[in-house]
Amino acid sequence: MNPACVLVTGSSGYLGSQVVAALAARGDIEVIALDLRDPAQRLPGVIYENADIRAAEVDAIVGRHRPRVVVHLASIVTPGKKSNREFEFSVDVGGTRNLLEACLAHGVRRIIVSSSGAAYGYHADNPEWLTEADPVRGNQSFAYSWHKRLVEEMLAEYRASQPQLEQIVFRIGTILGATVHNQITDLFEKPRLIAIKGSDSPFVFIHDQDVVGAIVQGVDSPVTGIFNVAGDGKLSIFEIAGRLGKRCVIFPPGLLQSALWLLKRLGLTQYGPEQIDFLRYRPVLDNTRLKRDFGYLPKLSSAEVFELWRNSRQRKAT
Repeated sequence: MNPACVLVTGSSGYLGSQVVAALAARGDIEVIALDLRDPAQRLPGVIYENADIRAAEVDAIVGRHRPRVVVHLASIVTPGKKSNREFEFSVDVGGTRNLLEACLAHGVRRIIVSSSGAAYGYHADNPEWLTEADPVRGNQSFAYSWHKRLVEEMLAEYRASQPQLEQIVFRIGTILGATVHNQITDLFEKPRLIAIKGSDSPFVFIHDQDVVGAIVQGVDSPVTGIFNVAGDGKLSIFEIAGRLGKRCVIFPPGLLQSALWLLKRLGLTQYGPEQIDFLRYRPVLDNTRLKRDFGYLPKLSSAEVFELWRNSRQRKAT
């Protein structure tokens, strides 16, 4: 094991590239960037490796560099048009197992895994604020949510059977930053925001730099465990609309579900009828344990990071 080496999977992605840059800037560790894709920019001092997270090459790469810590960020967040559930499962779940086995084979001391608040699932009986003690019940109808649940169940098995491999699992809220563009921000870009009758559709946001900061701290922290990563507070869909100077169009749940079914069948939207629960029963993450036990204090609240994104969006429009 190389005590001064950290390997990052998914290193060419939006979050991964920032984590690699932050770790490389420390100057006291060797950084291995692992991704199937080439990075947009190669940083001096960083060693770049190309491999599919599902491939046998991952074991060889881990064995060659023998990192002390692995940061696992590789997953399918926004599926491509030609994607399917089988492929996404093989990457998210199969790829994670492949990496865990490589870590065990080569004496990796710690793995830091980016999970998601989506692992809790979108359920009517979710508590107002979810803590790490609440069960992960990711919905099978959402590939991302379901796979995060399956990965977390796998990690729990490894914690029990392979305690020598330390784990930090970050259940991350909705990431926002000045340059973020994803399925969530697409919702906010619409002329009118969709609201569901009887639901506030609450969002908890976390600044991308706070996610990076928590991961970097996790490399050396004496603390391990599971932590919700979210800014303080939440914003309802109505508060978000107000901050954007927009109105909400409020739909009865049944009507919206039928409309989404028809529109998706006609190929006019990427969202299906299952998305109604994604909007209606959003998991709201309590960050007490992140601050109290892990010792990381997010620099921006949910409202503050939303304003950062909104201001950046307005500057681009002018």
